[in-house]
Amino acid sequence: MNIETPVKSRQAAQPATEYGGLAKRIAKWTAGENAVSDLVPGLTLHRWETPTEKTSYMLAPSICLIGQGRKRVMLGENSFEYDAHHFLITSVDLPVVSNVIEATPEKPYLGLTLDLDVRAIAQLIINTEMPSPHQLDDRRGIAVSEISEPLLDAFHRLLDLIENPQDIPALAPLIKQEVMYRLLMGEQGPRLRQITSSESHSYRIARAIDWLKNNFHKTFRVEDLASHAGLSPSAFHKHFRNMTAMSPLQFQKRMRLNEARRLMLTERMDASLAAFEVGYESPSQFSREYSRHFGTPPARDIKNLMQVSASIKQF
Repeated sequence: MNIETPVKSRQAAQPATEYGGLAKRIAKWTAGENAVSDLVPGLTLHRWETPTEKTSYMLAPSICLIGQGRKRVMLGENSFEYDAHHFLITSVDLPVVSNVIEATPEKPYLGLTLDLDVRAIAQLIINTEMPSPHQLDDRRGIAVSEISEPLLDAFHRLLDLIENPQDIPALAPLIKQEVMYRLLMGEQGPRLRQITSSESHSYRIARAIDWLKNNFHKTFRVEDLASHAGLSPSAFHKHFRNMTAMSPLQFQKRMRLNEARRLMLTERMDASLAAFEVGYESPSQFSREYSRHFGTPPARDIKNLMQVSASIKQF
């Protein structure tokens, strides 16, 4: 397994109060909750008082910050760890596995996720005169970087809007645009720009990912998906794996399993019906692949998740 961890620490260079400010803001709005959304459109706040089990889900294009604690996100065989001095960014929808690895009742994990609008990023590039990006060797759709003071300050101001909700419609879009601008001008700018350029391989793979996201329950031929992306099958397979750390079929399988888990957990579907809904024809094959991915058979897994959810609510 490849593990990507932050190689630099800004702790010595930056006052701890700056990072503590983010934690305090998140803590204020998550008291007694594990997740709070809709305070600001596209923003979700997270709080956990203990390390968590691994959870599989689709992570949309977004930036994830931590005010306190530490988290690990896995994509295929690649592992990314980040903390209060670093952020995680994704440029395309990706099936990831994540868990909080540092949290206590005294110092809970406090984090946030802000969705990124790829179309808005493309428009921002058009409207501003930015210098040409340097060549990006790492084509993955996910990365970890140090957080800069201007970027952190923008998030402070975004969270401060919650105190005055009447200001959110007018000011939140401006601060989000600033966040996107800071990202484009920073280390991860080339990663975002390559998604918006119709001539880039990353843009073409992103188109294929959009198709898979909307048609994950359908069978497909890799050759047809490659044609949809405007690439040869061999080039498509290479660039798809570079961006997602998995093959198109593995990508589809993870989306199917994640959706089946959601259907069983939130809509109370039984395993056979959920398997059929996401495209499986064989319940036994579904059960085998589900057990391999989540570590336990469907019925037992959902029972365990419901018990954990009940215990959290009681707490």
